[in-house]
Amino acid sequence: MTAVIGKPVRERRRWAAPARPVWEEKPTGAGLAGKGLVLTLACLAILFPLWIVVVTSLSSRKTIDEAGGLVMVPKGVTFVAYQELLGGGQVTRAAVVSILVTLVGTLFSMTVSVLCAYGLSRTGSLGHRWILMTLLATMFFSAGLIPTYLLVQTLGLTDTYLALILPSAVSVFNILVLRGFFMNISPELVDSARIDGAGDLRILWQIVMPLSRAVLAVITLFYAVGYWSAWFNASLYLNDQSMLPLQNVMIQLVQKQQAPVGLAQSIKTGQLSGLAVQMAVMVLALLPVAVLSPFVQKHFRKGMLTGAVKG
Repeated sequence: MTAVIGKPVRERRRWAAPARPVWEEKPTGAGLAGKGLVLTLACLAILFPLWIVVVTSLSSRKTIDEAGGLVMVPKGVTFVAYQELLGGGQVTRAAVVSILVTLVGTLFSMTVSVLCAYGLSRTGSLGHRWILMTLLATMFFSAGLIPTYLLVQTLGLTDTYLALILPSAVSVFNILVLRGFFMNISPELVDSARIDGAGDLRILWQIVMPLSRAVLAVITLFYAVGYWSAWFNASLYLNDQSMLPLQNVMIQLVQKQQAPVGLAQSIKTGQLSGLAVQMAVMVLALLPVAVLSPFVQKHFRKGMLTGAVKG
C-alpha cells in the first residue's frame, strides 16, 4: 500500500485503471459526426432508388415522358398502373400464386426444420451423429441442376405448385441455427417435463418453441422471403403461363418479353406508361418484405447470435 502511495499520480492511475481498448473508449465529437455522416449516406443510397421506383410508379405517362424516364420529383399522383395490374389479370393471379406458395411453403419448411433441429439437439437420439454429418455434407456437395431436374420430372412434379416448394423446402443452415438455439435451452426444464410424463412432441410444443420465439421468427422470415423472391424453380418446372408466380411475371414485364393482353393494349395506345407498370410491379414485389421486416427486426440479433453460439 505504501509503495503505491509513493508512486507519481500518472503511474498510480495507470496501475489502478489500465487503459481500455480503443473500441470501448467514448467517441469524440468528430467520431460521432463521422458516424452520423456515413449512416446518413448509407440510408440515402438505399432509400433514394426506392423513392425513384415508387414515384415513377405513381406518375402519369406525360410526367414520365417529360422526365425522360425515371421520375425523381413527383408532379401529381395517379394509381392507373396499379389499377391495371390489380384489375384481375395475370398479375393479380400471379400475386395470389406467390402468396399461397409462400404461406404453404413457409409452414411446411418450418415444420420440417423445427422437427429435424429438435431431434438433432438431443445428442443421445438414434442416429444423431450420422444424420448430422449427412446434413452437413449437403452444404458442401450438391448433385447439380440436371439430376435435380430429372428427379422432379420423375416424381411427376413438373407443372405443379409442389415443384415450387419441395426442391428448396429445407435449408441446412437454418436447421443448424435452430439446433444451436434448442441446445441452449436448460436441460432441467426438459427433464422435469419428461418426469411429469410429457412426450417429445409436447415438450417441443409447450416448452421449447415458446422459449424460441426469437429464432423462430427470424427463420420464418428467411423462408418466407426465399419463397416470395424465388423465380428460378418456376422458370424450370412450370410451362403454363397462368401458373407463374409474381416474380416471373415481373421479369417478363421488366424485360418486355411478354405482357398481359390488357396491359399491352393500354401501353400500345399510350394510355399507360410501360415504365410505370414495371416500377409498379417492383413495388408490389417489395411491399410484403418491407412491411414484415420491421416486426421481425427486434428478434434478429437475439435469434441469430444465440442460435450460433453452440453447435
